[in-house]
Parts: sequence; structure tokens; C-alpha cells
Amino acid sequence: MTSYFAIVPAAGSGARFGGTTPKQYEMLAGRPLIHYSLAVLCACPLIERVWVVLAPDDTGWRSFDWTPLGPKLESVFSGGATRSASVANGLRAAATAVCDEDWLLVHDAARPCLSLPMLAHLCAELADDPVGGLLAVPLADTLKRADDEQRVARTEARDGLWQAQTPQMFRYGLLRRALAEHPAGTDEASAIEALGLRPRLVRGDASNLKVTYAADLRLAEMILRARGGGDE
Repeated sequence: MTSYFAIVPAAGSGARFGGTTPKQYEMLAGRPLIHYSLAVLCACPLIERVWVVLAPDDTGWRSFDWTPLGPKLESVFSGGATRSASVANGLRAAATAVCDEDWLLVHDAARPCLSLPMLAHLCAELADDPVGGLLAVPLADTLKRADDEQRVARTEARDGLWQAQTPQMFRYGLLRRALAEHPAGTDEASAIEALGLRPRLVRGDASNLKVTYAADLRLAEMILRARGGGDE
């Protein structure tokens, strides 16, 4: 029977976010940002184990009590210089527990508003898919291409364009090969695409936002509180 596992790469410093604290440890509704990504994966009945991949010199992880998330969670201090390297190191750490045909979900540490229904929908949609895929949403905004003077060079057609989200879900063996052969991609799907395969786009929800800037924390908190999440 095919099993499901998850990796959360969390070795970055969140330079675009600013501040002195790594982004994954910024507080959101009373808990560190990364808590929410880990909590929903650990709560999913399908997922057997969750690896969080941290920088070798991470000093923030042990400042928090992660035991309430349960026995599924395992920390690995082997993060790399890029997201791709961190995920690849996480895959190596998982090698003794995961088979090539098992599903491996990769989720952003800074995407705290993933819900169990979104996660269940992704797994159900891809259960029999030959390639795998990712949550994504069709682009709704008008896109402008800028020139060197920060003026509009042209308007880009948005037909057929989607904004990638996470989790991204692929077979363990396939994902490990894709990242080994094509490590320069910005997400797992791009590495799979570089093999000549076509990941499936599973429609997600705009609430599954990625916290990139400080203002995004406020929006994420509003979403979580509307769902009844976070500390009061």
C-alpha cells in the first residue's frame, strides 16, 4: 500500500522579510510561524511522518516545545544553501523509511494557512496520477512587464497562468531523481518539469498564502482567527 510522507524545508533566513529573527520563528497568533505548517501535516491521518529540515547552525528550533505536535515530527539539521538542497537532504534523511513509490509532500514553512480540507483534496486528486502535482490558483490580476526604468513595457496575457502553492506532491523516487539531475529549480514541480513530465495543477485557495513580508503576517493571522486557530 502506498504511504504518504512530508518534508518542510526551513533552513532559510527569510532575508526579504527583514528583521533579526529567521522568518520561520516569527510569532503568528501566539506561535512561531512554522508551527502551523507542521501542525496541519502532523494532523493529517494519511501522513505517516513529517521531516522538518533545518540549518545545521539553527539556534531557534530548540527554543520551542514541539511535543504537542505528536510523534510524527522529526527534525533534521541538514539544510542546504538553497530550497532544492534542503529538500534533497531531507529526502536522503527519509531514505530508510520511504519507498520509491510512496508519496512525498513538500510544504513551505511560511505557508501557515494550509487547511486539512485543502490537504485532503490534493491527496485525493493525485492518488492515481502518474506524475503528481501541486496546489495552485489561476492568476486573477493583470500582469505588467517592467522595463529598466520601472515603467510598464507591456501587459502580459494571464490566460493559462497559475500561481504555484504548496504542498507539492510527487513519488519519492521520482522527486529524488529530479532534484539530483535538476537542482536549480525554484520549486519541486520545476525539477519534475525538467525531466519532461507535466505535473498536475490542483486548484487550491487564495487563503493558502505564503508569508514573504511583514504585512503578510497580519493577513495570515486574520485567516487563522477566522477559522478559530491561534491563541486568543
